[in-house]
Amino acid sequence: MIHKLSDVQSKDIGDGTNIWQFSVVLPKAKIGKNCNICAHTLVENDVIIGDNVTVKSGVYLWDGLVVGNDVFIGPCVSFTNDKLPRSKKYPTEFQKTVIKDKASIGANATILPGITLGENCMVGAGAVVTKDVPKNAVVIGNPAKIIKYLES
Repeated sequence: MIHKLSDVQSKDIGDGTNIWQFSVVLPKAKIGKNCNICAHTLVENDVIIGDNVTVKSGVYLWDGLVVGNDVFIGPCVSFTNDKLPRSKKYPTEFQKTVIKDKASIGANATILPGITLGENCMVGAGAVVTKDVPKNAVVIGNPAKIIKYLES
């Protein structure tokens, strides 16, 4: 289901995926099956989203982002793709940020560019992730620090 008030230009969207109103999906974006892309979201061209992913409202997925399967991205999570941003000056290639399968990111977390979030990890609400998060780790705070590990 693609809501009539969204602007979805990509044809590479899996079966059973819902894209809600006021969302923009650029032509080269890839979105898997059974995803839920909530209202007020943006998916740029160089973005790959796996299957069974939830992207809550107010999230912008910038070029260079790879999202695995069964990932949860909470409301207003902020991704960045340029460590040294300047107006009207763009890198030749944006750094890759990778979110592995089953990772969960809490509301209002910030993920810096070039980060890998490990499989089944959990990022707490409002955390600022400045370095890779290992598999099954739970991180919170600014900068995000590991507080425990989840069982697989």
